[in-house]
Amino acid sequence: MLEHILCASRASTGLCGGRRVTVVPTATRTRKVVNRATVAFRNAASTLLKSQSYLGAQYRRLRTRLGAPKAITAMARKLACLFYRLIKHGQPYIDKGTEYYEARYREQQIRSLTKRAQKLGLQVVVPQTT
Repeated sequence: MLEHILCASRASTGLCGGRRVTVVPTATRTRKVVNRATVAFRNAASTLLKSQSYLGAQYRRLRTRLGAPKAITAMARKLACLFYRLIKHGQPYIDKGTEYYEARYREQQIRSLTKRAQKLGLQVVVPQTT
């Protein structure tokens, strides 16, 4: 029974985009819903701003790129999915920390810039950090 409730919860919380099919691409907004789980996940997502965790680092990056409201919705959905997986499998959450996220994000940016430079016929030299 709990699995059924949690599985349907992401759609009923309004944290996912709609299933609107149109010919012309339109900007979709999340539905306004009155759901206690949605409020709880949004409150938890908004507190990630000062958190020194992996999720906190991800929220801060999304907030600079998308703005606060969209970042809160995105992180609330991520927290809902994480909560569902933790409840379903019964495993504890292990946080990898901000340093791990920043190092991983830096490597991703270096790979992206290297590919773009190769397309332009340039070569990128990356200094080794210790």
